[in-house]
Amino acid sequence: MKKHWIAAALAVSVSGFAVADGGPGCGVGSMIFKGQSGVGPHVLAATTNGTLGNQTFGMTTGTLGCNANQPVTSMASVFVDENMEKVARDMSRGSGEHIETLATLMNIEGADRDLFKQTVQTNFDQIYTSDEITSSEVISNLAEIMGQDQSLAKYLG
Repeated sequence: MKKHWIAAALAVSVSGFAVADGGPGCGVGSMIFKGQSGVGPHVLAATTNGTLGNQTFGMTTGTLGCNANQPVTSMASVFVDENMEKVARDMSRGSGEHIETLATLMNIEGADRDLFKQTVQTNFDQIYTSDEITSSEVISNLAEIMGQDQSLAKYLG
């Protein structure tokens, strides 16, 4: 019984190391288990990455399979992935804690926040196009909508 609790605790703690696409992210663990699929290799890669704390080093140096030039929107993608329904609810209303957090993750300045909220509310059906939409598609659709507005396009860089 004790082993089951340890396994459950490990699974919960490791889940924080996974990225939006369900992978373990970058780092030594990702390199060791590269090309392998399934829960086991992903958990082991994420555990190795988290235990060694090497992802920050990899992102800083651009090594260990990390891409430091990845846009900040990838953080927003992780947030959207973990909060799909709540982000959708707030976008449809044009207000709320989750849309504020998304704006913060995307570095939307205070002067442009109202425009951002109004834009996502007005274009909600073009951002969340179906019930089966993925977080990557939401972010892609959001970027497309933001790219159509000069004031919001500057946050996509």
